[in-house]
Amino acid sequence: MGMRLTGVGVGPGDPELVTVKGVNALRAAAAVVVPVMDTGEMGRAEATVRAYVDPARIVRVVFALNERTDRARREAAWDAAGERVAALLRQHGTVAFATIGDPNVYSTFTYLAHTVGALLPEVTVATVPGITAMQDLAARGGAVLTEGTEPLTLVPVTAGSAVLQEALRGPGTVVAYKFGRLAEEVAAALHATGRTEGAVWGSALGLPGESIRPASALLDGPLPYLSTLIAPARRDGGRGAKLGLGTEGGGR
Repeated sequence: MGMRLTGVGVGPGDPELVTVKGVNALRAAAAVVVPVMDTGEMGRAEATVRAYVDPARIVRVVFALNERTDRARREAAWDAAGERVAALLRQHGTVAFATIGDPNVYSTFTYLAHTVGALLPEVTVATVPGITAMQDLAARGGAVLTEGTEPLTLVPVTAGSAVLQEALRGPGTVVAYKFGRLAEEVAAALHATGRTEGAVWGSALGLPGESIRPASALLDGPLPYLSTLIAPARRDGGRGAKLGLGTEGGGR
């Protein structure tokens, strides 16, 4: 059947949020790769996968996930990870790569697939979607992501708080990822744009250390790196006010 690399989204951390298709893909692969930092501690993806896969089939591969300044070190880690996964594909034929959230949304799988594809042009690459942190936070924190014709903007705050502030000036819901180290700047951006009310942030969703609070309670100092913020669109017109002319109100 040839070699096949599948990126499997395993959600934000709660094992119950892995889809049936995701579980089947993990169990069908001969080897399941999980990304770890060079410090060696277990990450969310590995902890989630262990609920469904025999640990003997799990292969831990180092990514420089915490590297933001040394590009050469980061690139070297990606190259080494790609070589390791390529070797597993040659040996086993099928490999699944578990990634938190969704493999097509700010995922390390993107870089891995690119590297492996260059090493093994004949490999088939596929993805299985996963539930994202913004969906989980919306469910746990009671924040509606979109209504009617509202746009939804997703911003990684690693791009800078100015990018977030520009998005907050727009009309729709804004979701911010990876803002833990810039929590004070995020709070300032919400205040400057009048978007603090109704906004909610969360970290460690579905895990023992889960924290979900209104954005007005953003703590002084850094939060966990993988914190998520939802600033809902302003909704002052009552039920269905955001439905445009000719827009059907069905569950689309």
